[in-house]
Amino acid sequence: MSTAALWITVLAACLLGFVTKYLGYLVPESLVDGPRRSRVIGLLPVALLAGLLVTQTVGGDEGITLDARIAAVALAVVLMWLRANFVLVILGAAALAAGLRALGWAA
Repeated sequence: MSTAALWITVLAACLLGFVTKYLGYLVPESLVDGPRRSRVIGLLPVALLAGLLVTQTVGGDEGITLDARIAAVALAVVLMWLRANFVLVILGAAALAAGLRALGWAA
């Protein structure tokens, strides 16, 4: 793919994201009003982020990849469950992944 085509694709994706977000503001309140719809709409970002987390953690070029990212995410989950500071969670998970990769457990 040429550089120009890549930039056109990136700019088109940015424009599409902006237009989608702008159209969200134009949706009538009656379409998103109600307890069930509000609950579903409120949980959509959580579901999307969970899917992204799983895809980025175990997704590989040729299937599922098990490496240091699994242990780092597991540590982050435990630290979040223990209600640790978010910066501590990130630093702890990054340090664990870096340590495991230094010991040879890399993708």
